[in-house]
Amino acid sequence: MWELGAIALFVAGIFLWLDSLRVRERAVEVGRSACERHALQFLDDTVSFTKLRLARDEEGQVAIARTYTFEFSDTGNNRRHGAIVMLGARLQDLQLEPYRIQ
Repeated sequence: MWELGAIALFVAGIFLWLDSLRVRERAVEVGRSACERHALQFLDDTVSFTKLRLARDEEGQVAIARTYTFEFSDTGNNRRHGAIVMLGARLQDLQLEPYRIQ
């Protein structure tokens, strides 16, 4: 009987991993498009996973909230930090470190 529980836990882990890969790719797209919209450079072309938690969406349903951080540059020779919070596969919040508008 415990074998069934172990298999179910393994399958759930695989689904969580695949979902996390899909959401991470979406977070990269969000970060890249935000930088393009504000005429910034999206550095290293990637995001870094920071936090995982459960949260409720607008309808009150429980979903996985993932926080990713990334770096951008406003001048080309500095690094500033940004954060993306994805609730499920949708963008919940995007934050950019203050920078001087040119």
